[in-house]
Amino acid sequence: MFPEGQTFLPLEAVEATEVDSLRKESNIIFSRIYKLTQFDSGYYTIPTQKILVGDNTLFTDSLRIRVNAIEVDTTKQKLYDIKPIIEVDKSSGNWWKWLLLIFLVLGIIAFIIYWFIWRKKPLTEEEEIASLPPYDRAKLAIDKLDEKGFLRSLKLKDYYSELTFIIRKYLDEKVYDHALESTTDELITRLQLLKDGNQFPFTKETISNIGSILKRADLVKFAKSAPDIALAEMDKATIAKEIEHIKDCLPEPTEEEKLLDLAYKQEQERKKKRRKITLSVIMALSLILLTYVGFGVKYGFGYVNDTIIGNESKSLLEGEWVKSAYGFPPIWIETPEVLKRMDSSEAAQLNENMKTTMFFYGSFKDNLYIRTGTSQVLKTQAETADKQKAINMSAIVEANLKKWEALGVRNILTKTEKYTTPNGAEGLKTYGTAEFPTESSEIFKSGEYAIYSFTTENVVQQIALVWPTDDEYANDIIQRVVDSIELIPDELAKEEDD
Repeated sequence: MFPEGQTFLPLEAVEATEVDSLRKESNIIFSRIYKLTQFDSGYYTIPTQKILVGDNTLFTDSLRIRVNAIEVDTTKQKLYDIKPIIEVDKSSGNWWKWLLLIFLVLGIIAFIIYWFIWRKKPLTEEEEIASLPPYDRAKLAIDKLDEKGFLRSLKLKDYYSELTFIIRKYLDEKVYDHALESTTDELITRLQLLKDGNQFPFTKETISNIGSILKRADLVKFAKSAPDIALAEMDKATIAKEIEHIKDCLPEPTEEEKLLDLAYKQEQERKKKRRKITLSVIMALSLILLTYVGFGVKYGFGYVNDTIIGNESKSLLEGEWVKSAYGFPPIWIETPEVLKRMDSSEAAQLNENMKTTMFFYGSFKDNLYIRTGTSQVLKTQAETADKQKAINMSAIVEANLKKWEALGVRNILTKTEKYTTPNGAEGLKTYGTAEFPTESSEIFKSGEYAIYSFTTENVVQQIALVWPTDDEYANDIIQRVVDSIELIPDELAKEEDD
């Protein structure tokens, strides 16, 4: 069993090859190559390494080495000041995709509303005829009567029904508004009264001709009378002539009537426009509702609501994450935002017996709190026995939780178990629930926490995570962060090989 992890500090192990075996006579030689790195020049001592051979424990000699500085000829190589930190533009994220999707949905809804409601549809022949003035419509109906072929097929009943409807409809619109439902005698009586009352200057011949044709039509429709074709054609010509006479008898509309007619048309247009607006609103709301339901069924209504209204945890989860190394030896971790370096005095308060470098995001009062720490344990705390290491690690975690209590965290419930990172580093996981403070000193929120601790000799590395209990996005964030924890990432080893 060869050493694992960072047992060569102050040098960092970046790669360890597989154990090799070589038979030499009656013996087998086992060997393993460790690649170490150190970026600061000076003298260093590689500490004694422990190797287990069966039930026996062997120790290597310590080794003192020197890391040379790079020799620079200042007469040839210019020296430059360290470049200052510069501000960079934050990534725009994926908001534009959602904006594009919203515009696309709204565009589709607008097109559907335009096509089915506001678009000027071409009029059918019936609609074109209905839009004509009564006189023009009556004349056109008489001209089209022959095209229907009633006389050629001897359908006299249909012919006279159509012919009398034309004259009755014209009279209904321009003279007497009950002409369609009146009997022949009632209609003729009404026309005579209008003439006698000097409301319309009809001639006796006009009233007589209309009455004769209406009575003949009644005989055809109800008594199965069958006049000859020539008489039927003559009746059509008579109706056409009497429509002309009625038109000539109609008085010219007064200015007041014209204004009333114009006002009526404008009111009809307004009603038509209001009806279109109402239909547009109803259709838009219906399409939006259908879109909402469709996305809700596919992705979940909670997810859709959070997308529309906005959710801080969801934005973090779906944003552009950052993978970086923090501290030395480095902790590689992927987070929604870059972790900020904690002030050295604050870090000292969290770990009084250690020289600590910490990086963090958020706080207990936020929806997400992430903290990494790399601590150099003082000599009085450093031990070499495995059992003592575990005891010290538990004591360090306990000290962290007591600091949390001092910061206002209460009702901390704790569980502990062994943990192995995805790339094989073994450590201790301390997790549980607690009540964390909020902006209001009287209100606490329920949350979960997890502290991942790793140790090699006098170095302690920790990752602390705090998140709300009932936030599903926060749970996904934490899982992604935990899955990314690496103490010796494979990428770094490959780069060292290159």
